[in-house]
This record gives sequence, C-alpha cells and structure tokens, in this order.
Amino acid sequence: MPEKGRRRWNHNIHYHPRILHAVPDGARRALDVGCGEGMLARELRRAVPEVIGIDLDAPSIDQAREQSDDVDYVLGDFLTHPFEPASFDVVASVATLHHMDAVSGLARMRDLLRPGGVLAIVGLARSTMPRDLPRALAGVAVGTFHRVRKGLWQHSSPTVWPPPVTYPQMRALAAEILPGSQYRRHLLLRYSIVWRKPKD
Repeated sequence: MPEKGRRRWNHNIHYHPRILHAVPDGARRALDVGCGEGMLARELRRAVPEVIGIDLDAPSIDQAREQSDDVDYVLGDFLTHPFEPASFDVVASVATLHHMDAVSGLARMRDLLRPGGVLAIVGLARSTMPRDLPRALAGVAVGTFHRVRKGLWQHSSPTVWPPPVTYPQMRALAAEILPGSQYRRHLLLRYSIVWRKPKD
C-alpha cells in the first residue's frame, strides 16, 4: 500500500490519464472492462454520470463495492454479460485485454459503443526478443525511477504472464477490427488504443 497521502502508482495507473483524456464531451454512460477494485471506474465517474465496472474476480468486485461511490459494479464475464449493443459512450479497459481472446474482446468493445462513442484501451503485449531488448531495458529503468519516487502499488487481481499477443500483432488487430484507431506503444511496457466509432 502507498504511504498515507501518497497517490497509488503502478505501470497501469501511470497511463490512466490517456483513458480519461479520451472521454468525449457529453458522454453519459461508460463501461470499465476488468475494473478490478474500481480505481479507474471512480475516476471515470468524475466525468461521466453513469459508470459500470465489470470484472470476473469476486474479491476485486467486493473491494470495489466497499467504496463510497455510485459506480455500478458487476461480477461477470464481459464477453457474455447481457449488455445492450451500442449502449455506451465510453468503453475503457486497462490491463485486461490479454486476459481474453483479443479478437473477441476488441469486437465486443466495438459493438457496445454507440455511434460517436470512444474506446480507450491500455494493455500489455509480449515483447519480441532480441529486437525489443533495448526498449524493454529502457522501460525497466524508467519504471524503477518511478517506483523509487512514488512507491509501487500492487493490485490483488489475477495476473496473466506472458501476454499471448505481441505488440505487432496487437497493432495489426487494432487496425483490422478498429479501422482508423490510434495505436501507440509506450515506454513503461504498455500500449494504448483510442478509437472513435463512426457516426454513420
């Protein structure tokens, strides 16, 4: 746990602002896929009137529900839960896509968006060695610097390692399933995808 008064930090939280900055003006309803104990969902709630967080991990959902917020936390499988198609203005996901089939996950997120809605993802992918070694070493060095300054918050949610999809594969999937999406690879061993669903 972080010291009292210190904001939590880890590699995923570091990129929460990329999600929050992607929220479109006038968004009314948001979904946080793989919400864990609800940190991002609560941040989204500051900008969006209705937020739903969904996760398969019961202890994480129990922790989320202990918070004093008005986020609706759902224990369930995002891929099969009976959400209405095209019912969200924002679909967000941090460090979750590698827990499921990437093609199915991206397609489901796309289909749940209303026209004009935004999908914002921060994810993990597998490095390809030795080509990615310099980037990986740089990421470890910068991550160590941040941990020394900020501490490291360890979440209690289940983990999957190594990620099943490589960075180039994820870029290709995003281009295929989310045409026109913005894919970016980040230094702290993460990538992001931001996509606005066409209105037509």
